[in-house]
Amino acid sequence: MKLKILSFSWESFVSNKVISITLKTKLWELTILDNHSPLIASIVPSTLYIYYFDENNMKQREDFAIWSGVIEVKDSSVKILADMLVDVEHVDKSKAEEARKKALELMDKYKKSKNRIDMEKFIEAEDALLKSIAKLKLANLKK
Repeated sequence: MKLKILSFSWESFVSNKVISITLKTKLWELTILDNHSPLIASIVPSTLYIYYFDENNMKQREDFAIWSGVIEVKDSSVKILADMLVDVEHVDKSKAEEARKKALELMDKYKKSKNRIDMEKFIEAEDALLKSIAKLKLANLKK
């Protein structure tokens, strides 16, 4: 199966020998295998797992934190366009934990506000929380 991932941060992953791809969409966690039914879905911040054969035909696994985006599956070909793609080697666990705490504090602040909740700010805090959780999950894979 072919896979092409593009992100706005200019990081990408391309392989023509992909075995499986696992990620989260707005509705469910999804694993895509060869000859998967055609699909277009929205991706949520999560951890992306890719199994593939390298140039020496050795089975490999790549793990990424992926942000919001879109996945298209068609004719044994998968295309992913995401806001950001972070390789497991580039995750700073302490920064991710700090971002998680800050996002939780902001969400709590907005919930407890006596004034009307600014939903846009609450959603931004929630999105930051999901991104930090994806990074932390990825960082725990580095062990």
